[in-house]
Amino acid sequence: MKKREQNGGVALKQAVLGQKATVFALLIVALGFSEAQTDPNDASVMQKLAISINAGKTLGWTSDTDPCSWKQVYCSQSRIESIQIGHQSLQGTLPDDLNKLSSLVRLELMSNQLSGPLPTLKGLSSLSILIIERNNFSSIPGDFFSGLIALTAVSLDNNPFSPWRIPESLKELISLVNFSANTVNLYGEIPDIFSALPSLNTLALAYNNLYGNLPQSFSGSPVRFLWLNNQNQNQQVSKLNGSISVIQNMTGLVQVWLHSNHFSGPLPDFSGLTSLEELRLRDNEFTGLVPKSLTNLKSLQNISLTNNHFQGPLPQFLPSIVSVDMVAQTNSFCLDVPGDCDPRVNSLLSIAEPLGYPDNFATNWKGNDPCNQWNYVTCSSQGNITILNFQGLNLTGTISPDFSRFESLQRLLLGRNNLHGTIPPELTKLSKLIVLNVSDNSLSGKIPDFGQNVNLIKDGNPDLGKDGNHGGGGSEPAAPSPENGKPSPKTIGEVSKSSNVVTIVGVVIGVLVGVFVVGGLGFFCYRRRQHKFRRVRSPRALEPHSIVVHPTHSGSGSEFQKVTILGSSPGTMELSPGSMAHAHHGFVQMVDDRVPTIGIQTLRKITKNFDKENELGRGGFGTVYKGELEDGTMMAVKRMAGGVIGDTGLTEYEAEIASLSKLRHRNLVTLMYYCWEGSERALVYEYMAQGALSDHLFKWKEREWKPMDWERRVRVALDVARGVEYLHSLAREKFIHRDLKSSNVLLAEDMTAKVGDFGLVRLAPQGGVSIQVTKMAGTFGYLAPEYTSEVFFSLSDVLH
Repeated sequence: MKKREQNGGVALKQAVLGQKATVFALLIVALGFSEAQTDPNDASVMQKLAISINAGKTLGWTSDTDPCSWKQVYCSQSRIESIQIGHQSLQGTLPDDLNKLSSLVRLELMSNQLSGPLPTLKGLSSLSILIIERNNFSSIPGDFFSGLIALTAVSLDNNPFSPWRIPESLKELISLVNFSANTVNLYGEIPDIFSALPSLNTLALAYNNLYGNLPQSFSGSPVRFLWLNNQNQNQQVSKLNGSISVIQNMTGLVQVWLHSNHFSGPLPDFSGLTSLEELRLRDNEFTGLVPKSLTNLKSLQNISLTNNHFQGPLPQFLPSIVSVDMVAQTNSFCLDVPGDCDPRVNSLLSIAEPLGYPDNFATNWKGNDPCNQWNYVTCSSQGNITILNFQGLNLTGTISPDFSRFESLQRLLLGRNNLHGTIPPELTKLSKLIVLNVSDNSLSGKIPDFGQNVNLIKDGNPDLGKDGNHGGGGSEPAAPSPENGKPSPKTIGEVSKSSNVVTIVGVVIGVLVGVFVVGGLGFFCYRRRQHKFRRVRSPRALEPHSIVVHPTHSGSGSEFQKVTILGSSPGTMELSPGSMAHAHHGFVQMVDDRVPTIGIQTLRKITKNFDKENELGRGGFGTVYKGELEDGTMMAVKRMAGGVIGDTGLTEYEAEIASLSKLRHRNLVTLMYYCWEGSERALVYEYMAQGALSDHLFKWKEREWKPMDWERRVRVALDVARGVEYLHSLAREKFIHRDLKSSNVLLAEDMTAKVGDFGLVRLAPQGGVSIQVTKMAGTFGYLAPEYTSEVFFSLSDVLH
């Protein structure tokens, strides 16, 4: 009995188990059946996809089978959820309605040969993974990422898209973790959208055509892996540039690739980047010192600094670093081995710091001896720095108090820059200083008292000294007294002490007035008749190296204007105030009140008597020579040969003085002085170290130069366009150049382009669009067609 009960129990258990197995099997069948029944809309899209990529042959996707049963396709509740068909050698295009797969979570198409335009994925709010790298897709639509709020990972790498920008809609991807778009023909600036991406871990945009600065929204971003290297490798037009200071606030960074761009300026503080392991900075334009916060970073494993303009001592990294790419002599370190720089080098770097370590300093200051051919620096025979000439270098920043370290400094020339802030009072400690030029900047605040031994040139800073304290130096030359008719001649760099001059002139005028009263009514009447005139000394009565300067400035009165009297006998000549004397072959010649004159003997001295070794070029006007003043200022002297001057040459000479005296722009050549003495005529310009643009375009082979790359050409074109725009529409008086060509575009030491040669310039008519010309002038091959009809427009100024 017991045995039967046992057998019956076993049978019951088996029956129960059998029933359960049957139910489980039925459930599996039912589930399988339900999975095989793809949503009709999804099925339609999948059938189109199978046909367009020829998946029937490669993957076995056939029209008589349900898409949910296809290889590498995964469904959930009859909806297509995942398509993973990477590495299948697929060819073809994608259907336009791919975004109708509204439940799609994962789309993987990498490493195939798919082509054609990508269809929009707009509205796929469930899509999380998108990998389409290494295909041949030709374009990507502007709304491709719109509404993809669940997207966490994107890889678009290595697709030959037509040029496209990073879309603003990317900021909608609030769940984005990884975004990789290397070698996809991106161009333009990186948009400032990253504060809207709180989960972003990887941003890879290498090998594209991006340019501009790093966006400020990088600050505080959680990005750990940042690849922005190798922009514009083929065209060489523009790259990512500017400062990388924003990355000091990206404290989660582990790997940073910024190499092969145009980033510049000093490196930021790295002390907060405690997870940073790899930093690639080679092939950029960084300047300044390699900071201790980087060399002492314990997490750092790999770093590259080759081919930059880093300065100061050779950095020494911690022994734990695995790889250091820092090829010798590819930067501007003072030494090729670890060690301290010369104290003079350290001082120069100290004053460069608040200027942002300018690139023109870093590229020209090499080695450990600043007296060995360092640009802008002049030394005594004892090796002491006596002149620092930083004029016209487009410097920005503030004046460092560390200039006071140069105890032998005699001349500090900082004019024509973009400096702001105050003049440091520490500069008054320079006991040997005789000239301080800070003119034409944006300085403000109190002027330190430099005493009577320092000529302080400070005009062109409207906010400087507004508190009423003008210190002990003077910024402007003294105007001649209309009572005594004897202006004090000034040599180059000299100016009067304005506060003392006002007092002295007041006393002298008072005394002279008393003398005039005592002298009698006749003399008084004579003075009244002549009060609208003034006297100036003939240059022949001055020292041979003198410059006559009678400027118009606030406080000197509108009646004072600079003139030059030319004649065979010494004496004075009376001229109406504000007038411009003019006679081609007479005694008095045309002058202008905004450009000082310079004597021919001075020009002979600075050009070594117009030595052929200083010759820069020849033209229709005459010969151009290089000259150097005692303070180190370089000038270009264009000399018209005496005895061969015709009316046309004189007209061009006068036109150039008259026009350039009214024009001040960073892309127009500056006329510094002019000479009109006897038969000598000369114009003195700022020195343009890189010569004419035409030489770089057409003569680079014979001069053994490197050809000008496209990026430089674009920058030159923009410089010229800005200069011409100023001539045509922005200057107080509008001008038409009439001879714009590559040989009349000159390049400064930093390759800034400036328009020159204003001998044919014409004043544009007020409110008019054209000027009538009675005689053709200019260069054949560059003349506009309408010129033949005796009409010239602003638009006729076309650079060929």
